[in-house]
Order: sequence, then C-alpha cells, then structure tokens
Amino acid sequence: MINLIQEDIACVFERDPAAQTLWEVVFVYPGFHAILIHRVCHRLWSKGFKFIANFIAHISRWLTGIEIHPGAVIGRRFFIDHGMGVVIGETTIIGDDCTLYHGVTLGGTSWDKGKRHPTLKNGVVVGAGAKILGPIEIGENARVGSNSVIIRPVPDGATVVGIPGRVVGAQDAQSAERTKIANKMGFDAYGTTADSPDPVAYAINHMLDHIQLMDKQMQDMKQAMNSAGIKCKHEEIPDLHDCELGKE
Repeated sequence: MINLIQEDIACVFERDPAAQTLWEVVFVYPGFHAILIHRVCHRLWSKGFKFIANFIAHISRWLTGIEIHPGAVIGRRFFIDHGMGVVIGETTIIGDDCTLYHGVTLGGTSWDKGKRHPTLKNGVVVGAGAKILGPIEIGENARVGSNSVIIRPVPDGATVVGIPGRVVGAQDAQSAERTKIANKMGFDAYGTTADSPDPVAYAINHMLDHIQLMDKQMQDMKQAMNSAGIKCKHEEIPDLHDCELGKE
C-alpha cells in the first residue's frame, strides 16, 4: 500500500505541471484523495465488507466529487486530474498508467449482472467529459478525445473523437517506441492532439478531394477527346474549394 501511494503521488508530478509541492498534492488534490480512499474501499469490498466499503465510498464522493465504486479494479499510477464529476462503475477495470480528466464516465449500458463496464488497458488517456459505455475494451495507449461517446472497442494506440467515437489516428511503430522510452513523450492534455479533426468533417473533406480529382481527370479526358475531333458539350462545373469544412 505504501508503494502504491508513493507511485500515485509521483505520477501527479509527472502529468500535472501545476503540481508544486508534496504537501499540495497530499492535501488539496481530490483525485489523489479519491484513489487513496478507493484502494481502502476495494480491499474491504474484496474481503466481503461491502456495506462498509460502499459507505466509505459514499463519503469519498461527497468530499471529492468523484464517484468510484468499491468493486472497480484500478491499476498502478492512476491519475485523475481535477476530477469533479468522474464516475467509475462497479465492473470497470483500469490498467496501469491511465489518466482521466473531469467529467469522465466509465458506465454501463445494461441492468444485468456481470461485466457491464469498460476495460481500460495500460496507458489510456480519457479527455474531459468523455463517456465510455458498456463492457468494451479501450486498447493500450489509446486516447479518447474530450466529450466523446465511446460505445465500441478501441484498438491499441488509436485516437478516437466524436459522438459516437470514431478513430481519427493510430499510433505508429515510431511513436510506440518513444512511448516506451519516455512515458511523457507525446502526452496531450485532455486527450486531444493537434491533428485530431472532427471525424465527420474529415470524411467529407476526403470525399471532396476525391470529387475534385475526378473533375480534373474528366477535364483532361474532354481535352483529349476534343483534340481527337470528338466534340464534347461544355457545361460550367461549380468550384468545390470553398466547400471544405473547418477542422477547428
């Protein structure tokens, strides 16, 4: 338990540049308090003291604004930044080195008993306000963008954004190797990246690029046919350049 607490404190300094001193983390970081209390509650829950575990978890929710069910399994070096409004369900499984921001829900989609909450593998970053629902698996080192709603499994190293969540980027071999060398390399606050566009705009813009290329090829074909003495009817085609959707 002492080793776990030391790791939880150390990961705050690694992932939050606002952290100044050890005493600040210990006394004024609700995410650290919630995790510390949960580790106690989970041990009580595992030994059958479920009412006591639930009661302490209820007090923790009132004190920190973070609701973690005592039955949830949480790995090492778990960090909740800000924390207000975070909800983690009973059958949730969270791996090592994961990060959640405020407003995240790891929830269920069924009233049936059994596994009904998500599984987050090692190194997952979940942005503010994101909702991950159901017994799905979020792959290792995946990133979930802020305010996304994820209802399908996410592959390792992928970045997902939108409602419902769509994959807009995947981790290549080079970035995976950098992650192994330095955990902080490539970390983006709130689970976003500079090149994470809106997935709908991304798809439509690619369709527009395709149409533009087809227009150019058809224009070349018309010129070749006219040069060969085959006359083609000429009609003005509207320009599509102004149709591009913004990614900001």
